[in-house]
Amino acid sequence: MEIQETFLRAILATVARQTFSPARILEIINAGEKQHRAFNLCDGTRTQAEIAKELGFDQGNFSKTISRWIDEGIIIRVRENRETRPLHVYPLPEALIKKETKK
Repeated sequence: MEIQETFLRAILATVARQTFSPARILEIINAGEKQHRAFNLCDGTRTQAEIAKELGFDQGNFSKTISRWIDEGIIIRVRENRETRPLHVYPLPEALIKKETKK
């Protein structure tokens, strides 16, 4: 990762944390542990199809989920070469995910 990309991701995460609390992101995701894991896998290194395959999701349904997350502002799509990759505003802490799924 180039230094400019690192700085831009840090800026995005900082601004996003002021806009969306982890609790608000969980509220938007509004699903189980697999959806939370999917959100965290949206780190810009994998395509949408790779994430769906890794977690065993139906690609069509996961596409709708990604679109909803984009509409809510917690995911953006980044283009790398000819592929687009979902990028979360910042990852959710694993401890928070475990706490939420125990409810």
